[in-house]
Amino acid sequence: MTVFVYQTFDIKQEKFKEVIKNLREIKMYRNENFSHKVEILMPITGRDHTYALLSTYEGLAEMELQNKKMFDDEEYLKMIGEFFLENIVQGSINTQLYRSMNDNQQDK
Repeated sequence: MTVFVYQTFDIKQEKFKEVIKNLREIKMYRNENFSHKVEILMPITGRDHTYALLSTYEGLAEMELQNKKMFDDEEYLKMIGEFFLENIVQGSINTQLYRSMNDNQQDK
């Protein structure tokens, strides 16, 4: 069953160009080095400084395995640590996990 990790955060407005560049680098690094898909979501309506990362995993066990690999990767830890410390408003990160619904119908 597919697992989605939806992580929102507020970016520091004065660092907008740097944030976008760093987000693209993080997305590319994760998509190339780990077994999951990452998308950057930008607002159309609502708070214009709230961005999101949407990560898609094959299942909960796969999410845990990939997270372990990410947190064992020194290059990734440096990249993500600097990004969140320097570009994100403190206390604004919100992470939610979702799973896809089973398509089997029991309505007979």
